[in-house]
Order: sequence, then structure tokens, then C-alpha cells
Amino acid sequence: MGVVREVRFLVGGPQGSGLETAAQVLTVAYAMEGYRVYSTREYFSNIKGRHSYINVRVSHRQAWAPREEPHVIAAIDAETVLTHFREAAPGTVIVYDTAASKVGPDRVPSMEREEKARVKETLSRAGYPASVEGAVRYAEAELGARPLPLDYQALLRSLAGELGIPATRARRFLNTIPLAAIASLTGLELDALRAGFERRFRGRQGVVEGNMKLAEIVYDTVASAGLRGALKLEPPPEGPSEYFIVSGNDVVAMGKVAGGLRLQTYYPITPAADESFTLEAHENLEADGESLGGVVVFQTEDEIAAISAAIGGALAGARAATATSGPGFDLMVEALGWAGINEVPVVVTLYQRGGPSTGMPTRGSQQDLAAALFSGHGEFPRIVLSSGDHEEAFYDAIKAMNWAERYQTPVIHVLDKFLANSIVTLPPPSLEGVKIDRGLLAANPGPDYRRFDKSGGPISPRAFVGQEGVVMWYTGDEHDEYGHIDEDPVNRLRMHEARMRKLELAAEEIPEEGERAILYGDGGDFLLVGWGSVKGAALEALETLRGEGLRGAYLHLRVFEPFPSGYVSEVLSSYPPGRVIAVEASYNAMAARLVAQHTGRRIERFILKWTGRPIYVGELARAVTRIVEGGSVREVLTYGA
Repeated sequence: MGVVREVRFLVGGPQGSGLETAAQVLTVAYAMEGYRVYSTREYFSNIKGRHSYINVRVSHRQAWAPREEPHVIAAIDAETVLTHFREAAPGTVIVYDTAASKVGPDRVPSMEREEKARVKETLSRAGYPASVEGAVRYAEAELGARPLPLDYQALLRSLAGELGIPATRARRFLNTIPLAAIASLTGLELDALRAGFERRFRGRQGVVEGNMKLAEIVYDTVASAGLRGALKLEPPPEGPSEYFIVSGNDVVAMGKVAGGLRLQTYYPITPAADESFTLEAHENLEADGESLGGVVVFQTEDEIAAISAAIGGALAGARAATATSGPGFDLMVEALGWAGINEVPVVVTLYQRGGPSTGMPTRGSQQDLAAALFSGHGEFPRIVLSSGDHEEAFYDAIKAMNWAERYQTPVIHVLDKFLANSIVTLPPPSLEGVKIDRGLLAANPGPDYRRFDKSGGPISPRAFVGQEGVVMWYTGDEHDEYGHIDEDPVNRLRMHEARMRKLELAAEEIPEEGERAILYGDGGDFLLVGWGSVKGAALEALETLRGEGLRGAYLHLRVFEPFPSGYVSEVLSSYPPGRVIAVEASYNAMAARLVAQHTGRRIERFILKWTGRPIYVGELARAVTRIVEGGSVREVLTYGA
């Protein structure tokens, strides 16, 4: 295949088999050589045993979405080959264990019943045995793949002999075999791989040396097969540079810290919990050896307690937030309404996953937008914003806290599992221009302090619970300016209108163009409209389609309340209805419905995906072509199913 500018590989195995460690090692190794890395992980909602896999892209430039046609499929177990052999493309190298050659779907208890049937049907129809060997032969003959069979147990026995350790102990290094095979195929030097191991296993030199010895054995074996450097990466033009290796969860945590967060509450739930785990690992902040205080991270007994504790912290003057996913957010709704009527500046970070109910806890979706916008009885102001990539997520975490305090209202920061669990190499975000906006604070509150004084407008001067000499009241009922319960109709008219006018103020102050919505590209053939992690796939699909003669643009929706009605209407008016296409990871295309609600323009073409897997660049580009050139109205994406 020669020298390439990008390598895509899929490495799979049982949950708990060290896949994440392998991805971390390779990410560090490639990043330290100057490459940009994107990886996304798919896994079952169990602790150990079910099939898990990681898609990785290593390139000269940063990617933000997965692509099809991996250059390498590296399998720890038989299930990975049986599940993913149909994804091979011409030149794909399939790394697998020869000991698993005769294993078929019926001998893999962790495979879904439907997946077993699909595999057997595919192989039977083409005349191949229903086994790993048959799957590899199919991929080679029908798809142009290249097998790289390795005897994993023989490699581990060689390691045991080299190190003088029992074979059972050598087996702990099993996940290094596909890892080292990928590194060897791509021409990664052993020194770079060592750097990855040393970063992952700091202070555990024996583990590093064991992994490196096995890597050397695998490198020699791949060379003997004539495939060393078969997918050699072209050196990056800029060479090594400063970087972070962060997940979406990590970068939101970083943004919150940079934005002055002082209290984070949570109840563990996938995929939100990792954000709080990151904050727990960095609770105490230091600079030049001097303590800067820190963030209090509080794990509660449930999500109701989590948001209630965050509300309490916000009332006491702390910048407070909680993080959750769909089922947890459902439980928070009553307290969210309480925060709304009491004008509490609390941030809820909502990571979407497959629903409803428990749904698919470890799979992604964009199905919670309506919940973020409309949950809670009655009317109360809230700001809802979403992030499309890791860089946006960092700065949005800061904006969410600023907006919460400036407008004294709950802010819901919506992300999705696809972004949360993807890992990228990210240059250190710039803090230039980042400011902490605490909003309107009461200068000299005294005994007659009126927490909900609306004489100066919808925003009241805010004092903190516990502030010396200040008394205030909070209740879930309608209240007067002091906070006392008051159901008088004139008072209700005044207080409710003042609260709701906060959204008008936010709409005046937060720019529509470039902040609440962003237009990418200037093509006149079609317009994609999407939000969240659709952004990465959409922007790359535009490039692909431009190379095929189709010029399009992407309208990225970022703030849904207050909605950028004027700007969105202006953009939509530049395209005929049949060339405006909504792209969402949901069935109902909620963002498209909101566009119609706020602009009066219905989007009539859809590209949707609700399998729980991310939108891949190629499948999106092909779907756009079918709509623009073939007249299709609704395309349902299924790649990865």
C-alpha cells in the first residue's frame, strides 16, 4: 500500500481485556511523533466479557468523526473477527489468533443472537464455513483484505521464556499483541511505542519492559510475514508538538475548572460519570507549588440529591454544576423547576445516550433535546446549549457557568456519548479572552434585602445564603420580592413575566450568528442542518462531496434556548426546501422540528441514525448524494450495525 497520510484501525476484544489501555498507549505513541489522533469506543453495558471495540484514526490533521474501511482490524478474540470482517476493504489487514480459526458464532456465547444469524447467512451464501477462518477467507476473496495470522499463545510462550516467568503471568500481556502488530504495520518505531507504555505505566518499569519485549517479538513476526511498514505513515509535516490527550468528558471537566467551578455533584451514570471522575482526580489545584483551592466533588445517593446539592451550593455562592445522562436527568426535573422559580444559577451537563428508560446505557443518541428544553411542569426560563466537538465543549462549559450566573437561571449543557467517549489530541486551549462573569451581585445587602427585586429589570441583585446580615426566603411556591409565598394575581403577573423576560435579554446579548448558530461552507447545492457531534462527520462529508462535484454547507445549531430564529431563517431562505437536509442521531429529528417551530420553515429531507453507533463520514456522504441526486426523502444510516 506504500506510504499513507492516514491510518484507520479497529481493535476489538472482550470488555475488560485491556482495549482501552492499548488505545491509550497507541494514542500517546502516535501523538508524541506529531500525529493527530481520534478514537471512539463502543462497548456493552456490562463490566466484563461482552464485545468491545475501538475505532482509531491517525492522521496529519485532527479528525472529529469515525470513517469506514479500516486499514487494520486487530482482534484479541474470535468475536471481533466474526463481528467486523464485513467492514474490511481492499488492503485491510486482519490480525487474528490462529488458535481461534475454527471458532464459529455458535461457540461465542457473548454474541447477540441476531448477529450470529447475520454472520452465518453472509458466509453460507458465499460458500464459506461459519468460522473465523471462513470469515477471514471471505474478507480476503470478496473484499480484498490481507490476513495476518499470528499464533498468540506461541508469542506469549516466547515472552515467558525471554523473561523467565510462568505462562499464566505472560498471558497478562495478551492485549499487547494486536497493539504491537498495528504499530509494526504502520512503521511506528519501538522507541515511540516505549514512550506510550511509559506514559501509561508510570513507575512500573517491569510492566513496561515486559510489554516492550513482547512488542519486539511481534515486530519480528510481522516483519517475517513481509508486512512490517505495509501501512507506513508519512511523517507529519510539523513534527511533535504540545498536546493534550483528552476525552469529551475530560475536556468538559477542564472547562469547568477553568471557568471557576467550585462544586460538582453527581450520581454515577454512563456516560456522564467519567467527567466527575476526572474532577475527583484533580480536586486540589496548584500553580508553582502554591495551592489555588480546589473543586469539591460530591457523590450523592441519587440524581435527585445531586441536583439538590448543586442548587444548595449555588445559593451559597459557589459556582455549582451536576452531570448526568437521560435517566438521571428525568429524576432531576422537579428540582430543576424549583431552581427555575427561584432563579438559581445551576448548570446541568446532560450527556445523551440511547433511550427510553434504561435503553442502551453505553450507546449514543441525540434523543434528549426535547427533555432538555421542555422538562418540568409550568414555564420557567432556561438556557440550552450544545457542543459539537472537544474544543467547543471546553469553552461551552465556561459559557454555561457564566450564563447561569449572568441570567440567574438553570443552564443545560447538552452533549452526547459519541463526544463524551471519543479521545482526541487537542492543543492546549487558549484562556485569552476567557472571563468569569458572576452577574449582578448585591453590593450592600442589608436586613431589608429583597432577593427577587424586579424594580431594575428581570435580573435581581443576588446575595448568597449565609452572607452576614442578610436574610432571604426560598420556596417552591410563587412568591413576592422577599421570597414569601404570594398568590396574588398582580404579583404573579409581575414575577412570572420578569422571569420569562430573562430569555429576551439573553437573546439580545448572545449573538445569533457565530455563537448560537454557525454556518460552515458556502456551497449552493445543498444545506445540512445538524447539531452536537454531527458536526465532525458533516464537515468532513462536505469535503468528500466537494471532491465529487457537489458543493454544500453545514448549519451547526448550538443554542436551542434562546433559539437563533432570525439567523437560521436567513440561512434557510438561501436554499430550496428539497436541498435542506436535517442530520441527527435520532428517529424524530427534534432539532428539525424546533427549526420549524421557530422559523416556520419545515425541513423535508432527513438523514437519521438511531442504532446507538456514531455517524460515519462515508455513510453520511453517500446518503447526501442519494437525496441530492436521487431524490430520496429520508435516509436511515446503519453502518456499524
